[in-house]
Amino acid sequence: MEDHFRYLVGEGISALKIGNSALALLHFQEASDLNESPELFSHFAYCLAKEKSDYSRAISLCEKALNKEPWNSVHYLHLGYIYLLSGKKKEAIYTFRDGLLREENPDIRIELARLGTRKQPVISSLPRDHILNKYLGKFLTRLKLR
Repeated sequence: MEDHFRYLVGEGISALKIGNSALALLHFQEASDLNESPELFSHFAYCLAKEKSDYSRAISLCEKALNKEPWNSVHYLHLGYIYLLSGKKKEAIYTFRDGLLREENPDIRIELARLGTRKQPVISSLPRDHILNKYLGKFLTRLKLR
């Protein structure tokens, strides 16, 4: 039974790597009937969000995986993807950065580079969209001081 569980999880991960999240979801669902593991929770959560748009359940499952293995950056990667799928970019960036604090993960680095980062406002006590921050930022960028 444990061998079949490992097989299903492995097949699900392989399906995810080639971009077939629907097939991966089927493997992870079948595996979840046999046993539980943080690895399964994390991958299953991502597939659930991607295929069924069940974001609240997916976030809950991924957080469950993080509670059991807070050092594993793959769980942070999946939680970040779930946040992106649900339209929560800010939370996704925080989650990705938190994952990098735990463990170096090239996939997280790639995702953060793809999302881009914003510089701090010139005057941090003012909101980012304040006119002084906007124009001082543009001015300093043109002078290559920022």
